[in-house]
Amino acid sequence: MARSGIEVQQAAIKALFLREIKTRFGKFRLGYFWAILEPSAHLLILLGIFGFIMHRTMPDISFPVFLLNGIIPYFIFSNISNRSVGAIEANQGLFNYRPVKPIDTIIARALLETLIYVAVYIVLMLVVWMAGEYFSITNLLQLVCTWSLLVLFSCGIGLIFMVVGKTFPEMQKFLPILLKPLYFISCIMYPLHTIPKDYWPYLLWNPIVHAVELSREAVMPGYISEGVSLQYLAFCTIATLFIGLALYRNREEAMLTS
Repeated sequence: MARSGIEVQQAAIKALFLREIKTRFGKFRLGYFWAILEPSAHLLILLGIFGFIMHRTMPDISFPVFLLNGIIPYFIFSNISNRSVGAIEANQGLFNYRPVKPIDTIIARALLETLIYVAVYIVLMLVVWMAGEYFSITNLLQLVCTWSLLVLFSCGIGLIFMVVGKTFPEMQKFLPILLKPLYFISCIMYPLHTIPKDYWPYLLWNPIVHAVELSREAVMPGYISEGVSLQYLAFCTIATLFIGLALYRNREEAMLTS
């Protein structure tokens, strides 16, 4: 019995997903521990640098929980986007098999990054809870919707990066550099409400700010997230996916034959 197109794509994505896991963790002795180590080290460094200051600035809010809900969404976006640039080169030999398409590599990598960081998020939130930090998931639906839109937005950016990086190889080095400033202007280390409102119109163009602040609002009772919008994040996600898919549709054959 012949398989449908969806079933063939699912099989291709599953195979790519398993290959990504082996490539990502198989060569390290500590394996999956490295997935937790990176954000944990990042969290500890920022806690050491800013912990005392932020405790005085936001005495009623757990700073570790605040940081986690900024760092993890940013890592999801950054890793999916960055790893999409070289997705074709990393899987070039597999495209000799007709069922495997470049877009499948983006989906497989996005799934892996999402699963890794959702697991890391749960583990680290449990750790800070056992350490005595307070939080309460007051709006689970908002948290799930926010992260789902963030993953799809990241896939859209990943598609754009993949197409541009394949068409103009020199851009593979340049595009990741463009993401670096986002770390400092996405409210990772500070809340939006500490920024003068005169600058909000500029910061709020950044969809990552909306994802970070909405995540914090969902798990931190009393947290102020004025100015952000789930609707804006959804709009940016749809627009980015549309552009990414349009570019991919136009360049798919050229990417496979070049």
